Amino acid sequence: MTVSASAAVTPDFLARIPKADIHLHLDGSLRVETLIELAKAAKVSLPSETAEGLQTLVFKEKYADLPDYLQGFGLTCAVLQTPEALERVAYELAQDCIAENVPYIEVRFAPQQHTRPGQNIADVLRAVDRGLARAAAERAASPEVVSGAALPFRYGIIACAMRFFLPAFSPSYAELFDALPSASLPEIHGLASLELARACARLAADEGLPVVALDLAGAENGFPAVEHQAAYQAAAEGLLYATVHAGEAYGPESIYQAITKCHADRIGHGTWLLAADRVTSASVKDPQAYVTRLAQLVARRHITLEVCPTSNLQTLPEIPDIAHHPVLEQLEQGLPVCINTDNRLISRTTPARELGLLAAARADTAASLRPVVLEGFRTAFFSGSPAEHAAYCARAAALYDQVAAVP
Repeated sequence: MTVSASAAVTPDFLARIPKADIHLHLDGSLRVETLIELAKAAKVSLPSETAEGLQTLVFKEKYADLPDYLQGFGLTCAVLQTPEALERVAYELAQDCIAENVPYIEVRFAPQQHTRPGQNIADVLRAVDRGLARAAAERAASPEVVSGAALPFRYGIIACAMRFFLPAFSPSYAELFDALPSASLPEIHGLASLELARACARLAADEGLPVVALDLAGAENGFPAVEHQAAYQAAAEGLLYATVHAGEAYGPESIYQAITKCHADRIGHGTWLLAADRVTSASVKDPQAYVTRLAQLVARRHITLEVCPTSNLQTLPEIPDIAHHPVLEQLEQGLPVCINTDNRLISRTTPARELGLLAAARADTAASLRPVVLEGFRTAFFSGSPAEHAAYCARAAALYDQVAAVP
């Protein structure tokens, strides 16, 4: 099959092609109806008990700023405190992705925000894996997959360490503060991340649990990644991959630190990678030369940027619309980019919608959009063998070309 250079990128085309979503937060991607049900069961108060009310008050199309955007996580995390709730939400998320022809996802969240006495990091991760595995098994038995007409559903779990937290964030964090009354805040943050990395490495090695990577999320500005260097070293020693939220609320230097101090294989967002005006270090004499060399490093090492357009448009007032999003320049410069949702509920989006935004801004054809779509599969922290990953990517490419082929 041949991909037409002029084949249009239509909503139908975007619905039919296989897609990957590798920057996808579990606690930002619940079904709103499920949130309401879980809140009633857990006696968690919501601003509204209807889907329409919550979408008006909390999960909006536009947000005033990042704090406004983040308020929804307080509600979703509050209802995800039992293995049953975690398993259900993971299963439903997988179902939703399968229905949208998104056969590969990497689900990320902060396990320590869901621990409590009698429920440790391992219990939390196992619950999420059960939900995802159940959906994968159901999909494997479907006629489409059995016949070879569709890819099987595959997934990985990414554990998020937090740049910043307080005792009130979870019982697990509160215990850490109580146990280390003389430790500084950066030391406590770093120790929590180290424990998470070690627990994930053990689960991956001893149980084969598909915890594929460590991430670092949360407040970026003022909470540097270097404070979590020991955790990323432990992750590397445990043969886990590394991704870091960087360059979203802070500039290029945050991305540099993620790469050099945390062994980042991918960068979460990476929005301001090319923004020389956001370089703040006095030691950098030529900011433009600095970002040029940093971009060269990212390209040479093929450190993929996990770009989430709608999320950025909702939280970064400096980006008024997709036409002004830095991803356009990043792609023009040949940087490795994949497009993701970030938070399906909070951003009210899907992979097809995100790709549609990019395609409209660049006037993409099926041929020009192809590398961006397939990058999500290529750069995946695939839990199978290299040969299995290569075969999966090849099949994704063949299915894409089948949709885009000239009759």
